[in-house]
This record gives sequence, structure tokens and C-alpha cells, in this order.
Amino acid sequence: MKFLLLSLLFVISSFTSFAYAEEYVIDIPLGAYNPELNTSAEVWYDPPQMYVTVGDTVTWYNDDKEGHTVTSGEGSGRFGWMSDNFGKPNGIFDSDRFMPGESWSYKFEDSGTFSYYCTIHPWMEGILIVEKQIPDYPHDATGTKLEFPLLQYTPDRSIEVNLSWDPPVIKTHEKIQFVYQFYDPQTNSNLAHMKHNFIIFQNGKEIFRDEGLSQIGGDYRNFVFSDSGSIIVRIEGIHSPSIFAEDSVTVAGDVKNKGQRSVDFTTAVYDNPEKTSHEIYHANPAQRLTTYYELMLFIILVPGVMFIIAFAWLKKKPKIKDETSGAVKI
Repeated sequence: MKFLLLSLLFVISSFTSFAYAEEYVIDIPLGAYNPELNTSAEVWYDPPQMYVTVGDTVTWYNDDKEGHTVTSGEGSGRFGWMSDNFGKPNGIFDSDRFMPGESWSYKFEDSGTFSYYCTIHPWMEGILIVEKQIPDYPHDATGTKLEFPLLQYTPDRSIEVNLSWDPPVIKTHEKIQFVYQFYDPQTNSNLAHMKHNFIIFQNGKEIFRDEGLSQIGGDYRNFVFSDSGSIIVRIEGIHSPSIFAEDSVTVAGDVKNKGQRSVDFTTAVYDNPEKTSHEIYHANPAQRLTTYYELMLFIILVPGVMFIIAFAWLKKKPKIKDETSGAVKI
């Protein structure tokens, strides 16, 4: 019974491991052994170029009259062999010679572009492009699955930041919308009008920075990535702005170190197999109220002050005595 249970677990784990892997076939056609221009083979490996994903297995079938190899490296080209160029293997994979009617398979564990050729017939060349597997769920830089909204507290535990983005899986050349909100952890209430910097780092370099002022406790940014790789989304220096000064007054007192009011979120950007370019734009929110907020305060305060001054002047205005003209005696 124990043996059957272990066997069942092994089968299930094996199925899960290969659930997303696929198998591909490349044919070595009849006539590939012949370098002449009138050969019946239109290509040496059919297809000569193929896209696969990390974890996929590729099988080469020999339908030719002679034995062949599948060897990673650079071949000689169609006529290079005439000048003693018989190719240069790089040692990544090598099938050794397999005969007509036989096949050879290789599972690709790493991404990249792999050129290969036949060491017996070095004019035979092919290319395999192995791409990283794109998951159907968001994850952090370590590969751990994420559930939106993400939650982080600032180091001083005074502000809670929630973040999500759409689409959940980030690909190059697609518009991504990052949406985030600020909360008071003590009262769980939304914090509005919070100044902050929204920053994106990719592969160790800062690629985007924008200053913001949240509205109704939240804000958003749109961004399009050109390159794949791990990213850090940092929301930095979160504080409530002072009305009358450049200095900031935070939720729970003054904070001189911006790091005490910053949070980091990590994820990854994948190469988009369907898009290779995009229009360069990074759309900011429709309302950028960093300046408008102070302007609105000015518009409200100035009439109010003028009204108070006018009211005070009216109250202090001296009363004019009524003088009744008397009769003039003659």
C-alpha cells in the first residue's frame, strides 16, 4: 500500500513538473547531405529556425540517406567547407552521429539563441531561439506568486501602502497601470493628499521617476517597458504637505530620512512574443494636482481674508449723527 502511494505521488509530481513543457520536431529532409544547389532539400533542418520555451524538448528526425549530427556552434555555411572551414562547436549540446530512421532529443533548460550544425556536413545549419516561460500569474523577484493588492508598511510603521498593476503579468511593449493607495494603520482610514515619488528600477538602474500627490488616498501611473528583467517599484518619501511652507509635516511627526517613508515592491518583466516595439509614452494621471492644490488653497483663502477685513471695517465704521436743521430767527 505504501509503495502504491509513493508511486502515485511520483506520477502526480512528474505530471505537474512537465504540465507546461511541450515537444517540438525538426526534420532532416532527404538530400540534406548534398551541398549542391540542385539538391532536393530546400533546407537542411526543417524548420531552419524555431522558437521554443525553457523546459521544452526538441527532437530531430533523420529522414536523409546518411548519418547526421546536431551540434551546437557555428557551421561553415554552404560553401565554407571548400576552404577547410568545417564549423566550430561550442560544447553546449552534441547528438553524436545518428543514422537514417533514427532520432535524437534535447531538453532546453536555459534561454538564449542557439545555432547548430552537422559536424559531418558542416553546411547544414539551424537556429533555435529559447525564450523564458511566461507564467500566467504575477510574482515577485524570487518567483513567489503574488495576490493583489500587495501590502507594505513604511519602516516607521506609520503608513500602509497597497499596490496592484494591470495586466498582472508584465510584458515588454504593453501599457502597464500601477495603482496604489495610502492608509493609516492605526485607524485603517484612507490618507489623501500624500506627497511622494514614484520610482521604477530595472536591472539595477533607475528608469522612471515622477513626483505625485495622491487624491482620495490613491494615485496611479502608466508605464511601458522596453526591456525584460527584474524590476523594483519604489514609492518614496510619503508625507502630508504643509499648506504654508515648503517643509513637510508627516502623519506622525517630522521625518528627515525619506527611507523611513518608503516601500519597495519587486516583480519581473518578460519579453513579449507578440510585440517588438511600441510608441514611446509614459502617461501620467489626468489630474496632476501638486501645483493645483496650492492654487486652490490660494483661491479659497484670499477671498476669505478679504471678506473678514471688509466685515471688520464695516463694524468699526463711525456712525454719522443726524442733524435736524432748526428754525432761523429773524
